[in-house]
Order: sequence, then structure tokens, then C-alpha cells
Amino acid sequence: MKLVPNLLLCLLLLVQLYHTETTDEEPQPPKGPCANWMGGAPGYPGHNGVPGRDGKDGKDGQKGENGEPGEPGPKGDTGEGGAPGTEGPRGFPGIPGMKGEKGEGAYVYRSAFSVGLTSRAPVPNIPIRFTKIFYNEQNHYDETTGKFRCSIPGLYYFAYHLTVYITDVKVSLYKKDKAVLFTYDQFQKNNVDQASGSILLHLSAGEEVWLQVYGEEEKENNGIYADNINDSTFTGFLLYPDLDLH
Repeated sequence: MKLVPNLLLCLLLLVQLYHTETTDEEPQPPKGPCANWMGGAPGYPGHNGVPGRDGKDGKDGQKGENGEPGEPGPKGDTGEGGAPGTEGPRGFPGIPGMKGEKGEGAYVYRSAFSVGLTSRAPVPNIPIRFTKIFYNEQNHYDETTGKFRCSIPGLYYFAYHLTVYITDVKVSLYKKDKAVLFTYDQFQKNNVDQASGSILLHLSAGEEVWLQVYGEEEKENNGIYADNINDSTFTGFLLYPDLDLH
């Protein structure tokens, strides 16, 4: 009878030891056709894990095809001028251009006259009036007074050639009421002479130049002669205008 209690004690120890081992193991899901019927409720989603480290760079891919050209961009600012380059070789002569229009003469300022007598000279000590006009384009010589009046300051040349006949001739060239040149011709009988003179004078604007016979006696014939063949002439012209006119 004592054997039965001992046997029961041993069985209880074995059951307890088995139960202890099974509780230490992880529970296993039920197996067999009824497993789903025996499953529990789904659990809550877990938290996101920590991001992993960046991976290594991959290898370069193959070169792609060229793209379409883009639209032209806006015009940029003008850059600074570059340094002068070296002089190039001399080119071939060009084709001659068209002939230009005729320009003005070298002397822009002109003043000239040339006049002659149509009759014998007047009495002494008054201007001789030369009324035969050879040239007086600028009208600087006044045939009504016999005087040349300066309009352009500068250096002038004057000359006269007087035909002498019958008697002696005394003639003077005057500038501004003062005789500056004298000519005397002694008449030779049965001959025709020439009384001539020339001079350079600087004139200011407004100054006058003329010729006149000088003497104390008034004679009916003063010796200066003029006809269609033998002329007595008086000429003057501007050589150089004053520099401040240019």
C-alpha cells in the first residue's frame, strides 16, 4: 500500500517538471487545420526604425546623346577695346574715284582793276579819271572819281603807262592825299614817249590810290595823250591779303 503513494508522488514531480520546461520555450502557433480558427488578434505596427547609412556612389553611366540647340541668349555688354594689332601689309591701289566739283580758287579774296583813258588828261592837281574799263569786276575802282578804294587790307601792286605827246609830263601816284611816286618824262620832238611807274603798297581798308598831273600852271595841253592806238593805262591788284582775314 505504501507503493501507491510513492508512485503518485513521482508522477506529480514529473508533471511539474514537464510543465516547467514547456513554459520556458517560446509558444508555438497551433498546427493543423484549425490553426486559423485558434489565432489571436493582430498586434499594433511597430515604430519606424533608424534610417540606414548612405550607400556608396554608383558608377558613371554611359554618355547620352547631344541635346537640341538652345535659344540664343540676350546680347551681352560691349567689351573693352583690345590692344592695337600689328600693322598689316599695304593693300593694292584702289580704283580712282569720281571727279569732284570744281572748288574755289586759291585766293578767296580778290581785288583788281585795269582802266584806260578815252581823252586827254585833265588839268593838274586833280585825279585823272580813267573811264575806259578793261577789268573792274569787284567795282573797287570808281570811274566817276578816278580813285581806287581799298576794301580788303593787304599788299597791292600798282602800275601806270602814260603816252606822252607834244610836251613834257609830270605825274604822281597818290595814297591817302600824299604823293608816294613821281614820274617825269621830257618830251622828244617828233616822237611819242611813255611815262611809266610801278610800286607795291600796303593798304588799310578805306584808303584810296589815284594818279594826277602835278604842276603850277594850267596848260591847254598837259602832254598825256590817248587814242584808239595809243592807250594810257592805270592798273592795280591785291597780291596778299592780311593774314587775319584767313
